[in-house]
Amino acid sequence: MENFGIGSWLQRRRPKSDTKTAVIAGDRELSYIELSERSARLANALRDRGVVKGDRVAYLGENDPSFLETLFAAGLAGAVFVPLNTRLAPPEIQFQLRDSGAVVLVHSAALAVLAELGSVETSVGSRIVVDDSTAPAPAKTVSDGGGAGRGSAVEAFEAVIASGAALPPDEPVGLDDGAMILYTSGTTGNPKGALLTHGNITWNCINVLVDFDFASTDVALMISPMFHVASLDMGVLPTLLKGGTVVLEAKFDPRRTLELIQQHRATTISGVPTTYQMLCEHPDWDATDLSSLNKLTCGGSAVPMRVLEAYERRGLRFSNGYGMTETAPGATTLPAARSRDKAGSSGLPHFFTDVRVADPLDPASGPAAPGTVGEIQIKGPNVIHQYWNRPEASADFYTGDGWFKSGDMGYKDPDGFVYISDRLKDMIISGGENIYPAEVEQAIAELDAVGSVAVIGVPDEKWGEVPRAVVLLRDGARLTEEQLRSHLEGRLARYKIPKSVVFVDEMPRTASGKIRKADLRKLTSGHV
Repeated sequence: MENFGIGSWLQRRRPKSDTKTAVIAGDRELSYIELSERSARLANALRDRGVVKGDRVAYLGENDPSFLETLFAAGLAGAVFVPLNTRLAPPEIQFQLRDSGAVVLVHSAALAVLAELGSVETSVGSRIVVDDSTAPAPAKTVSDGGGAGRGSAVEAFEAVIASGAALPPDEPVGLDDGAMILYTSGTTGNPKGALLTHGNITWNCINVLVDFDFASTDVALMISPMFHVASLDMGVLPTLLKGGTVVLEAKFDPRRTLELIQQHRATTISGVPTTYQMLCEHPDWDATDLSSLNKLTCGGSAVPMRVLEAYERRGLRFSNGYGMTETAPGATTLPAARSRDKAGSSGLPHFFTDVRVADPLDPASGPAAPGTVGEIQIKGPNVIHQYWNRPEASADFYTGDGWFKSGDMGYKDPDGFVYISDRLKDMIISGGENIYPAEVEQAIAELDAVGSVAVIGVPDEKWGEVPRAVVLLRDGARLTEEQLRSHLEGRLARYKIPKSVVFVDEMPRTASGKIRKADLRKLTSGHV
């Protein structure tokens, strides 16, 4: 084959895994033969509709086999895949479609209104609709007026696949060619599109296979959305590369997740601390057979000790990790065997990735001494080279010697384990003292009453800014501001203890489960 990108993976895997189940979604199962053939037909159908190498093909929908079929079809055709966040508003979808220059939008029928509104006045010339019933439907073209994105062809997904030839195209694709554009959730302005190459994704998957010991017998239950890079590149793609089985779930529900673990004998799941907390606090937790699980990966923040202990009582341990869209996304991972003695650490760099901490006083002088907090910088074949259509951002985010500047603050211990202090932009400077919210959040999370917590900086006339804790209590729990502060006395320096505490009924989160601190600042701006 002339295609060495991820689009060729199913064609290369097909003769090795043939009738083995590749994907399970509800009552539907697809073997490697079926998944590879459907992806090949879709690739040819896209080419028949004018898609050429380098064109962008977008997808808007929840976890579904059609997501993967579109991803692999785009790769076979040499196109760049653009997964869109289903939680975005129409103007946000429109920006990403317009910025990426996507010519085709594949979307679920349930999101037809969002897709239609979002594709107005964009370069989208064709919309392909995935019927929730997956029943084949005839192709049709509608004209609803109003500019590009309206008046474009609208066709049924199954009909499009049926129209394509079965023999896969062999478009020359190299590891340096673009594979995906993933938009980062910036705190200000419009998001940037991280351009991941086929090489970035391939090397990330190799890191995962090496560091997590993935096997062809693995069954990966995906309970977080695939449009998020961690779910796709740390779970789905490594599993399919190795010849395992992926179980797709459109929405996370703790009861349903526990049921699926037992039903499919899932070996691996991934999520954020809140995900794992909701599982172990569910009434079905103790009665569910979890004996098949052997890989639990977690990102976003450190796992609270009480959650860690709940899983240890079931014989399970976490592999915590750190990364970002720009690193495809893995940068470090904490081996499960070290979850206790290196608690709070994000682990060691992935096998083919290097991580350094820049000296805060003289970043150009080299790495900081162990224990010294500085900016975390990353280098490796999994790190992107550029942002889509953002030459200025591409230049700003790299050092002169080629290290990616993460914008995260952290340090290494004498053994080389990485600890994340906080985002550089989230660091609170109070009276000249640096406060890293993650440290304060971890201490507050020790309280049994706390479901989730975020610490933000708020203006203060005397100190410039001071920390504020925003707390979501667990169901039925009670906690006062005085009790929270009393818990922190003696654990943290006085200047780190929040000067105000705001209790909320809901914590705003991104699609990947991370707390939106920008939203919290707006939400609590009226509090004193």
